[in-house]
Amino acid sequence: MVDPSFWNGKRVFLTGHTGFKGGWLVLWLHRMGAKVVGYSLPPETKPNLFDTVDVASYCETSTFGDIRDVPALSKALTDSNPDVVMHLAAQAIVKTGFDDPVQTFETNVMGTINVMEAVRALPEHVVCLIVTSDKCYDNPNDGVPLREQDPLGGHDPYSASKGACEVAVTSWQHSYFNDLSMPVLASGRAGNVIGGGDWSANRLLADAARAFSKGEALTVRNPLATRPWQHVLEPLSGYLTLIQKLAADRKLPKAWNFGPVPAVDTSVEKVAEFAAGAWGSGARVEVSQNRQDWEEAHALLLDSTAAVRFLHWRPRLDVPEAVDMTMKWYARFYETSGAGMADYTLAQIDDYCAKL
Repeated sequence: MVDPSFWNGKRVFLTGHTGFKGGWLVLWLHRMGAKVVGYSLPPETKPNLFDTVDVASYCETSTFGDIRDVPALSKALTDSNPDVVMHLAAQAIVKTGFDDPVQTFETNVMGTINVMEAVRALPEHVVCLIVTSDKCYDNPNDGVPLREQDPLGGHDPYSASKGACEVAVTSWQHSYFNDLSMPVLASGRAGNVIGGGDWSANRLLADAARAFSKGEALTVRNPLATRPWQHVLEPLSGYLTLIQKLAADRKLPKAWNFGPVPAVDTSVEKVAEFAAGAWGSGARVEVSQNRQDWEEAHALLLDSTAAVRFLHWRPRLDVPEAVDMTMKWYARFYETSGAGMADYTLAQIDDYCAKL
């Protein structure tokens, strides 16, 4: 359970604060009294959550920087004097991994190594969480929920970069973060996160909102694929809870899944139907006969038993509730042309926290 008193006054160095998950995290941390230092490339899309809710105004410092720039990253991290480091910056799009695999590996693997190397210079009380992805596993596509002990891998460049990232984290844990004189280093794995403000390419609910706002049908090209859908606040609550626990007990395991509990096998088509229902009148879904020209895993589920048992964490929203909350955010955005979305986003955070 997220404890606001733990975060009040904490200094948090956050990479990826200009991204979708990072933006929600900044607002939540600010709400709890944390002092956030953000470091990330500028937002990639227009519109984007960072500008829509003015994420920078909720940071103590907001810097546009590249995690591949070692001197700039190291200086920013050291100067922030953090209690907590949360590394969310990444190339997060599967399709981009196919189009530009070199940049994907440079960012996701070497960028993470750069962060871990910079963290090595910090005091022992610091807790560092590396956020990767559910796609870090060597997924057999058999529909069986994946556990933290399952083999890492990836059959496409993006997934492989996340598997390699986890291998690097394990190596650094054993090689450099293995005694009480060093910070604590752990990783969190979640995926197919939904929520308002994600306008990245090939995001189902963002595509739905774009289409519905124009009176157009949402076209679904991979309807039977399943994913561990969850609202963005669910894994964020897991990350925050894990950091709290690690600060109190360094002996906890260092790799954790945060997915729906129980693992829910929900298809793309079903989620699209939920989205249309949440949007209301005029929303339509069509299934295309043309498949997308790049391949993703067909079935992907996470086993989050460890987080439930040892961290006492659990999701609070089922898939229809998560979709409804997401589509309400987008509907509000299009109705108001983005005005007042910071207050609306904070209200959704408050409503979620009331369920904890």
